[in-house]
Amino acid sequence: MAQPDTKKIFFENLSGAGKAIAVLTSGGDAQGMNAAVRAVVRMGLYVGAKVYFIHEGYQGMVDGGENIKEATWESVSSMLQVGGTVIGSARCKEFRSHEGRLKAAHNLVLQGITNLCVIGGDGSLTGANLFKEEWSGLLTELVEQDLIEADAVQKYSALHIVGMVGSIDNDFCGTDMTIGTDSALHRIIEVVDAIMTTAQSHQRTFVLEVMGRHCGYLALVSALACGADWVLIPEMPPEDGWEDKMCQKLSATRSRGTRLNIIIVAEGSIDRHGKPITSGLVKDNRAGMKRLNIIIVAEGAIDHSNKPITTDYIKNLVVKCLGFDTRVTILGHVQRGGTPSAFDRILASRMGVEAVLALLETTANTPACVVSLCGNQSVRLPLMECVQMTQEVQRAMDGKRFEEAVKLRGRSFENNLKTYKLLAHRKPETELPTSNFNVAVLNVGAPAAGMNAAVRSAVRVGISEGHKMFAVSDGFEGFYKGQIKEIKWADVGGWTGQGGSLLGTKRTLPAKHVEKIAEQMRENNINALLIVGGFEAFLSLLELITARGKYDEFCVPMVMVPATVSNNVPGSDLSVGADTALNAITTTCDRIKQSASGTKRRVFIIETMGGYCGYLASVGGLAAGADAAYIYEEPFDIKDLQANVEHLTEKMKTSIQRGLVLRNENCNENYTTDFIYQLYSEEGRGVFDSRKNVLGHMQQGGAPSPFDRNFGTKISAKAMQWVTKKLVESFRQGRVFANTEDSCCLLGMRRRALVFQPVVQLKGETDFVHRIPKEQWWLKLRPLMKILAKYKTSYDVSDSGQLEHVVRNRPKESDASVAL
Repeated sequence: MAQPDTKKIFFENLSGAGKAIAVLTSGGDAQGMNAAVRAVVRMGLYVGAKVYFIHEGYQGMVDGGENIKEATWESVSSMLQVGGTVIGSARCKEFRSHEGRLKAAHNLVLQGITNLCVIGGDGSLTGANLFKEEWSGLLTELVEQDLIEADAVQKYSALHIVGMVGSIDNDFCGTDMTIGTDSALHRIIEVVDAIMTTAQSHQRTFVLEVMGRHCGYLALVSALACGADWVLIPEMPPEDGWEDKMCQKLSATRSRGTRLNIIIVAEGSIDRHGKPITSGLVKDNRAGMKRLNIIIVAEGAIDHSNKPITTDYIKNLVVKCLGFDTRVTILGHVQRGGTPSAFDRILASRMGVEAVLALLETTANTPACVVSLCGNQSVRLPLMECVQMTQEVQRAMDGKRFEEAVKLRGRSFENNLKTYKLLAHRKPETELPTSNFNVAVLNVGAPAAGMNAAVRSAVRVGISEGHKMFAVSDGFEGFYKGQIKEIKWADVGGWTGQGGSLLGTKRTLPAKHVEKIAEQMRENNINALLIVGGFEAFLSLLELITARGKYDEFCVPMVMVPATVSNNVPGSDLSVGADTALNAITTTCDRIKQSASGTKRRVFIIETMGGYCGYLASVGGLAAGADAAYIYEEPFDIKDLQANVEHLTEKMKTSIQRGLVLRNENCNENYTTDFIYQLYSEEGRGVFDSRKNVLGHMQQGGAPSPFDRNFGTKISAKAMQWVTKKLVESFRQGRVFANTEDSCCLLGMRRRALVFQPVVQLKGETDFVHRIPKEQWWLKLRPLMKILAKYKTSYDVSDSGQLEHVVRNRPKESDASVAL
């Protein structure tokens, strides 16, 4: 493998001069496709290549003419926040024929195009690979028909293909997330949250049908994100008699006094017998308990005989069996619509840039590849290996090998399913193990969206493993005051969608009150701690492990789940809450830019949170299409500010007449937001005017995003399972005693995996003065923002460029995509 320095030099010498790159979107549209198109165009132009749009997908390639147009830098401005695909997408029957591909080849040769970037699903990418394989034969035919010159065969001898998967279903093997999936989850959860607020009043059960005819990812993850009572997906049809079990579950939840049930159903669901389910079963009326049920069904859900399970069937079943007032909501194409989420914009931008680099580095023998996401890294995989694995999943489902299908989807999908079953279906008391361990859960630091989902997960997993769970209110401040009480399964119902911290959280550190905390640990017989929080939680664990020398009460397993909007916790690439904050920043920037749509030449200065960590400013800037982002980690001076002003002045002379600058709140004590605003106002006088906005605590508020709900849920479940393991290991002679370094850990995402790391070992990676890690992965994304804003910069590609291979149960989610 090439060394990082070699790769960096290679990129700086890499040129696209003389190359022509075309980008097209094909198949169903997906939010984020425009961000990918924008990244391909701007990165292509940046390296000196000619870049072309192919409008209307393969149909435009076959028809040629005005459908193939050269792209400019300005032609992709103001499209980052637009859903769908502005260059159009269409199904093309003609391209499936040899004659249609011959026409397409002719149209590409006329423009000198031999590099294709295809954004679509497995069908679109398979078609691109076939086109590549036939290319030389097609050119020979064109010469024989006198449509091109003979020397064109040599000049355009190889067609290079790089794909990006744009699909809301997340049904493509080889990538943890496809472009559009996260945005579709946003649409689903927005609908579920809205339904929950109105349905609470009417004692209703809701059945939701979501997309995913052949893949249950949307249904499964949305069920996790909203705590649905029942979910039906194609990969795991329910066993015979599932109707009785579902009705019993709905009845039991209502009996506990909750007012909401959700059933989520994938469209086209069938049972295990392959026969349509058209009638319900008549049973005793059991109404009068829980007031609201929501059932989510994936569109392709089936039972074990391949019989479709329809939303109407489920509605009739619930009405006849239980007498519950039941409503059906079919989300349909609303899942494809709307503004792309911050995650999809960042994912698509990273993939678009990587696709151009892959095209520039390809040779005549390089197979068509697809740019994928593995954990937190971009990787390149052979396109047909991914397609074949995807088709293998369908063959397993067709052959009723459902367990195999779940495994083939990857560990992430499998873990999602296991986690859902663990959290949604409570075992009878007689079936629960008895551990006699007491585990306390608390929040420490500032509130972050997703904290409540993490606490709910910890509580329910702990109960499922036989522990008695205790909730501590107001962090360590509440701990030393004795604000500790047992928390039950039903107490955390409905917590996943709640913002803030329902337990209450404080920044108080334990050192000053360590004696009283030890006393509370002893009185309540606390055998383990699970802390959900930010940098203060990390500091708290360091203080508690130090106190072990004096107080045996702290010689117990302790684990931390990182949760902070600042994303500044050492040992983890991502923290619960940061994605919600990014979406708040991105949405606000979209609205601010839109406010100037009727005003020419305006620059907005936006201040973000983050303490000394520039994550929100940098990654938010990439998602919002910022021109600059000032952060503490990358020092700047007045010359840099002046250069940015001059850059924006040049920009305003084109059709792009709006600018966006983000500033981290602590990036520089002298260059304040007011100072930068005044500087831009003065230096831009006569060319543009300026406005400023401090986003403040709106970045901490609101309902958690689907990503944060599921990240909090799954990482906390994994942490709780670690606690159980450590409790068993450290239980000796009638008591728990754990004083090794590895009994006090932080669970964080590191590149491709979730890793338990002793907090003591993370001290060397931490800048305690500025409360940030010494090394931060996202700094590598900053050049992307600059390149896409037309700055010349050096881009380190040491993490990319290696073609990998798809293997069964490769870390499609290595534990890292447990977050997704």
